[in-house]
Amino acid sequence: MLEHGGRLRAAAEAYRIPLEEWVDLSTGINPDGWVTPRPPDKVWRRLPEEEDGLEQAARLYYGCRSLLPAAGSQQAIQVLPALRPVSNVGVVEPCYGEHPHAWRYGNHRVRMIAADAIEGRIDELDVLVICNPNNPDGRVFTRSQLLAWHNRLSARGGWLVIDEAFMDATPEQSLAGVTPRAGLIILRSLGKFFGLAGVRVGFVLAETALLERIRVKLGPWSIAGPSRWVAIGALSDEAWQVRMRGELSLAGARLQTLLSRAGLKPTGGTLLFQYVKSAAADSIADRLARHGILVRHFPEQSAIRFGLPDGEPAWDRLADCLARRAE
Repeated sequence: MLEHGGRLRAAAEAYRIPLEEWVDLSTGINPDGWVTPRPPDKVWRRLPEEEDGLEQAARLYYGCRSLLPAAGSQQAIQVLPALRPVSNVGVVEPCYGEHPHAWRYGNHRVRMIAADAIEGRIDELDVLVICNPNNPDGRVFTRSQLLAWHNRLSARGGWLVIDEAFMDATPEQSLAGVTPRAGLIILRSLGKFFGLAGVRVGFVLAETALLERIRVKLGPWSIAGPSRWVAIGALSDEAWQVRMRGELSLAGARLQTLLSRAGLKPTGGTLLFQYVKSAAADSIADRLARHGILVRHFPEQSAIRFGLPDGEPAWDRLADCLARRAE
């Protein structure tokens, strides 16, 4: 099992700080997510039903015609490698670690490729996996870049897999609207922008024939009924979505400014997190943790990812700790 952000209980035990005293900035999940009403009692007492409106709500939200719900994009990440013969798979680095892990586990030949090297190596690949915006550094690939790479891959039966987990805040950059296309697979999730990581709802956007193969792998009832009910509400709440994009724009800029003033100028990020490269990344992460602030540390990149604080007290805690570091 790979390490992920949000391991707050482990941090509390390691640093001997009570769980309730922590500020968790390690996940990139919106701390002001969609507020979930209580599902009706009948939702708990029935098996999940595909005719409940979830697929229709998702198609309208993503602007696509062909998709399949899954238990978060993570479930799709684990299934996709089983649907191809042994392939040459390129994964852009740095990247969400579950992508190369899943393809390696499926016995594929995985090559980690720097973003700037993709153009020169795309013809070596059967599959190219990209996070857009990238996790953890926030790099954004243009629509024209992605479509050109897709055309070269699909012409020989290859796939372009795009993980758009952090795309909801900037939907104009998404390729969701051009699906379905042969060889184009887009993964979406309600975990980040909507702040609904716990409901475990995601979607695969792809051509129908591939979705049917994934459906067989997933089996029945991959998403719990109450999770489906919550997802329909979140995907349909257009007023909240518009308001939240504006609020996240302000919060993202605030975090960027706060870090820069503390001598930790971000080298990348999204509206939900900022990415800081530093030779002192390990000591910075440790010092923050000793003050009850959990960030995501990437030792292999000498980098730290800061998510958004939850409320003014958390903002103040972070600002105070950073100010004392800068003294």
